[in-house]
Amino acid sequence: MSRLRPSQLSASPRPGPVCGAPFEAAAAEGRLRAALDALYRTDPRLRAAEEAAGPPPWRSRPEGFGAMLRTIVGQQLSTVAATAIFERLAPGGVVPLPGALLAMPDESLRALGLSQQKIGYVRGLADAVATGRLDFTALRTLPDEECIGLLTGLKGIGRWTAEIYLLFALDRPDVFPSADLALQAACCDLLALPARPSAREAAALAEAWRPHRGAAARLLWHYYGHCRNLALARRLPVG
Repeated sequence: MSRLRPSQLSASPRPGPVCGAPFEAAAAEGRLRAALDALYRTDPRLRAAEEAAGPPPWRSRPEGFGAMLRTIVGQQLSTVAATAIFERLAPGGVVPLPGALLAMPDESLRALGLSQQKIGYVRGLADAVATGRLDFTALRTLPDEECIGLLTGLKGIGRWTAEIYLLFALDRPDVFPSADLALQAACCDLLALPARPSAREAAALAEAWRPHRGAAARLLWHYYGHCRNLALARRLPVG
């Protein structure tokens, strides 16, 4: 098996901490365990990821405006930088209402650390929610692709961002963000591929993992983090 080279990759934003009532977390962890066991029966190669890195934790984010706002803030930033900006935007975890965010001048948002481009994105999100064009509650009952279509209709929300929301805020079981570089790198290493697969190639690989592609994504992210930590421990150059 080839060794993962994190120095050549852009790591994906890390999912947020486990949230929700203990019984909800326990139920979700049970679903993840069952999905992983089913995956290993379908594709035994995936079991090596858990053998190397241990079982992946179940992680989630609260659904709704705050979760999507945090995801947009975190685009193309390190976890540390994204967390710092979001904590300034939502001190104490209190997310501003869409109307309140729209009322904030650009200067104030820039002072919190948002780029002008992201200011446009978060304003577009806030306006869509405030005007009712985007109803996060309604997303709960919609099929995956319909949810993705509604979310990606907003500027600044691409397919990867929408898929991350479905996976970690709505706990959808069969979502695989194939454009994610860390998932591609983990596939390359774990499956001993000759090169990191493209988004299309990673999506094709994941077809065999239906209807548990979400569990596969969680497992591969966990495996990638393990390999990255090993690289750091060995003092290999990392990006």
